[in-house]
Amino acid sequence: MRISKNETLVLVVDIQERLFGHIENHALLVKNMTILLQGLKHLDIPFIVNEQYKKGLGETIAEIEAIVSDDEHFEKTSFSCLQNLSTKETLLAYKKKYAIVMGVEAHVCVLQTCLDLLEYGIQPILIVDCIGSRKQRDCDVAVQRLAQAGVILATYESILFELCESSREPAFKAISQLVK
Repeated sequence: MRISKNETLVLVVDIQERLFGHIENHALLVKNMTILLQGLKHLDIPFIVNEQYKKGLGETIAEIEAIVSDDEHFEKTSFSCLQNLSTKETLLAYKKKYAIVMGVEAHVCVLQTCLDLLEYGIQPILIVDCIGSRKQRDCDVAVQRLAQAGVILATYESILFELCESSREPAFKAISQLVK
């Protein structure tokens, strides 16, 4: 199954100030996430940004917010993004077949969001080098469980080039520069 940019949106999950610094390999994660988000912007993929209980966890980290500041943001208290009515209604209104999922924590909010996407008939594309947890084992087990549930696994570079389809894609040169 090929993933088409016209049938895809992005769910950014809880990349917030008071949590992100505690995530395993967070410095590498923010680099990967930044490349992915910039590339997806070049491809004009729509974004939905989710933030878990901002009073406790703070805002989306500055490096990510700089890229997604003009996109729809939703605060939630449920772990799954789709258990938040505003997120769910917005997501379903797009009528997309695929949802690229990235964020933290892999074994809680990311996992539950992906499982709910499957329930709503939207195929999650989990970007494994753009997710994390405080403990690596939790992240690893979450990825295994999601793969068993039918979630498609990808890396930021593979999904960006798959969405380009060819070097004739107008965004190809910009994306090629990002992944160098």
